[in-house]
Amino acid sequence: MKKINISIIAIVILVALLLLFGSRLYKTIPAGHVGVATFFGDVVDTPYLSGLHVPVNPLYDWFLYDIREDTHTETAQVPSQDQLQTTIDVSVRFSVNEDLAPSTYQQFGSKETIIEKQLKPALRSILREAGKSIPRAEDFFLEETQDMLQDYMINALKADLEPKGLNIDRVMIRSITLPPFIMKAIEAKKEREQAVEQQKAELERFRTEQQQKLAQATAEREAAEEQAKKIQVLADAQAYEIQKLNEAIAQNPAYLQLQAMEALKAISKDPSSKIYFINSDSPQPLPLMNIGDVLK
Repeated sequence: MKKINISIIAIVILVALLLLFGSRLYKTIPAGHVGVATFFGDVVDTPYLSGLHVPVNPLYDWFLYDIREDTHTETAQVPSQDQLQTTIDVSVRFSVNEDLAPSTYQQFGSKETIIEKQLKPALRSILREAGKSIPRAEDFFLEETQDMLQDYMINALKADLEPKGLNIDRVMIRSITLPPFIMKAIEAKKEREQAVEQQKAELERFRTEQQQKLAQATAEREAAEEQAKKIQVLADAQAYEIQKLNEAIAQNPAYLQLQAMEALKAISKDPSSKIYFINSDSPQPLPLMNIGDVLK
């Protein structure tokens, strides 16, 4: 009878323990997180990755780190060697190292605390330190300067923060704002450069127009010369024709008399022709018939 009572008591105690600690005998870590367990204030060295963990000490307290990639943006005044302050916006992509999560939690606490107490001060300090190597503020606009800054910052941040549990993936310069008077000087320089380029373009346009006009004038002159040559050739041909015709007429008076006869025939057909003038002293008294004698 006593054995039965002991068994019943043991079962009751077990049920009571299950009711009291049942949900604490296992732990589910959500995706993208790592769990850190503490036992009466002491941090357990083993990180608990995402998934179901059974069994676990029901007396553990739990803290979860979000280990997905995150971005922090910082704006800082960065002095260059010329003692001018340049405003630079920088973004840092980072994530919590799941393997170092227990020591990170023990030393620094939550992710927000790490960002506020470790990432932000380190980033500002490294930015200012990097600016010391820049001779002039306007050099921040140079591509090689920005590449150098990004390489310097990512290496310095990795050396400082990765042992503390933050993986630094990338550093990006978002924007650079120079001191106002330098910005005005740069804008004035750009305006002068644009004015010079505009003048060059206008000069090139004028040169092109003059070349076109010269080419057109040359073409017109050549065309006029060709036309003059053509007219000269035609005039020479006509003069030659007249010369030859005069020579033929001088050598053959009958030709002119034949043409006079043709003219008389044409006149006779004209109904308005009424009066004819005849030279009675000429051996050929008909009009125009004595032209050959005159030429002769």
